[in-house]
Amino acid sequence: MTSQTSRPIFVIGCPRSGTTLLQQMLHSHPRIAFPSETRFVHTSYEVRHTFGDLELEENRRKLAEWIAKGRDTKFHVLKLDAEDIIEEIVHGPPTLGSALAIIFRAYAREHGKPRWGDKRPSYFRRMPMLRRMFPDAQFIHLVRDGRDAVSSLKKMPWYHGDTYSAALTWREAVDTGKRLRERLGPDTFYEFHYEDLVAQPEDALKPLCEFLGEEYDPAMTKAYEHARKTVPSARKWHLRTHEAPNTRNVGAWRDRLEDWEADLVEHVLASRLVDHGYTLSGVSRPSAAHLATFHRLAAHRWRSRHAHAVLDRLVQTRDPNPVVSLLDGPVPVDGTSDEG
Repeated sequence: MTSQTSRPIFVIGCPRSGTTLLQQMLHSHPRIAFPSETRFVHTSYEVRHTFGDLELEENRRKLAEWIAKGRDTKFHVLKLDAEDIIEEIVHGPPTLGSALAIIFRAYAREHGKPRWGDKRPSYFRRMPMLRRMFPDAQFIHLVRDGRDAVSSLKKMPWYHGDTYSAALTWREAVDTGKRLRERLGPDTFYEFHYEDLVAQPEDALKPLCEFLGEEYDPAMTKAYEHARKTVPSARKWHLRTHEAPNTRNVGAWRDRLEDWEADLVEHVLASRLVDHGYTLSGVSRPSAAHLATFHRLAAHRWRSRHAHAVLDRLVQTRDPNPVVSLLDGPVPVDGTSDEG
């Protein structure tokens, strides 16, 4: 077993790939605190210039109040004292990454744990941001059969895309995962499959814990006990986290997708499905019209990503401060000292 570490942990993946289940499992580990989606990491990064030079105390206070009291974040899900966090950020290091780390470390401290993580499926699109702020972080990519991910995503009340965009999102996620696996290496990036996680949770979680440098704990397979307390019943799309892991929805795409959707999704994702060990069903070739629509959307998204990357590099040149977190070491728990 690798010696224990305090590196931040981020979970990424295509939406509807089981990342909420994994988040609950990781939070059930005795050393790891993993909150529900907070949505203030990427939003604060995008508006960071609004707060000016963070060397100035009044600017750190503006940033802290925006995160802890603003309407554009979900800070409240952490159930932390906003005023206490604001003061910690004001008296902390003058970087955005440090401010965010202070919040997650406080959450971990409240749960008596020395290590923190965060999850948001769309983080796969924001890896440069995360790497800038948390260069020592570890990343977990959870992959689900693209056909099941697409069929599930289309059912979500909060999803406003269509079959084409859902399939493209899965393709972008696994392509990003492939690049990250090659660039970051086995000490920083870990990828595994949703189907393995729900079929044999213990067998899937043990190597994951080894990657994280943590001892496996059986409580992780009983994360539903925690989910029943923390995942509201109103979020019906997450109610399966209230159950013990099971394979009931593996392969559900066969009943959920219309014939033309199944033809399209399997065709455009075929090579990537095979690369990830999924078996093709041999559906019919999609129509030329459906393929043309998919490829037009793919070209549009590629142009948009490229333009955003160019703009982001330009914006970085105007950063008044470094964004990297200057806090490290384990979260001080039970009277231990802060090594940051």
